[in-house]
Amino acid sequence: MIVSGQLESDEIVEASGLARSQRNPELLWSMNDGGSKPRLYAFDGSGFHRGRIRLDGVKNRDWEDLSSFAVDGTPYLLVADTGDNNHKRKKVTLHVVLEPDLADDDKVKLEPAWSIDFRYPDGPRDIEAVVADPANGRALLLTKREWPPVLYEVPLFPTSDHTTMAKRLGPIASLSEPTRQDREQAVFTKDWHWQPTGMDLSPDGRLAVILTYRAVYLYRVEPGRSLYESLSGRAYAFGLGNFRNAESVAFSADSDSIFVTLEGRHAPLLRIDISGALPE
Repeated sequence: MIVSGQLESDEIVEASGLARSQRNPELLWSMNDGGSKPRLYAFDGSGFHRGRIRLDGVKNRDWEDLSSFAVDGTPYLLVADTGDNNHKRKKVTLHVVLEPDLADDDKVKLEPAWSIDFRYPDGPRDIEAVVADPANGRALLLTKREWPPVLYEVPLFPTSDHTTMAKRLGPIASLSEPTRQDREQAVFTKDWHWQPTGMDLSPDGRLAVILTYRAVYLYRVEPGRSLYESLSGRAYAFGLGNFRNAESVAFSADSDSIFVTLEGRHAPLLRIDISGALPE
């Protein structure tokens, strides 16, 4: 693991989501947590600012993750407005925008290509880990504040003008379980190190990653197995050492590395080499 740089932009105060660009393999996208302006920021693998876009017609109520995908060669970014610390939101939203070309203009304004409002079958959930799965036409969402965390899915493409009901896939117990002492101390220390804060799929679809505040969990996505089954299987964990409060994760364009960002202005951008990390 190396520190490949720091996020240069003064505007990024909590990079709550991270996604690789589908247009330019050298770029990443991020955004701020809830209550900030509805903007997405582009930067390179060293953290240098490369542009930004503003989403028109939407608010950043509690943006918590960012994902990218392509359909028939068309690149998109998915913004997950799914945060709900107090479990009070009657519905949450996924916004999908066309990824712009920043070669000529770094202040592009875009309206979402589409948005999907949805709710959960078992009541409100706080979710910070979301990933697009275009091969199966869905987005996957992993809960944060329950153990074990639970995986849900919603359609990636609009099916109606009404609020959609998410589908509960089941618990993900492959992450390291917090001890009783962990839980008791966290009430005072606010160190909820086991909680998921990000998720991603590799460009080749062969790997998946779940990020918690203190660790990265890497999975093989086996042919013939669902993503839920793969995430329920063996996880290969990488600790983040002295780095804490990890907020977002994304695979590199070549699937050989994972990028991780932390909370805070000018946060470090970590790069973890995973080539050969998983045994055959």
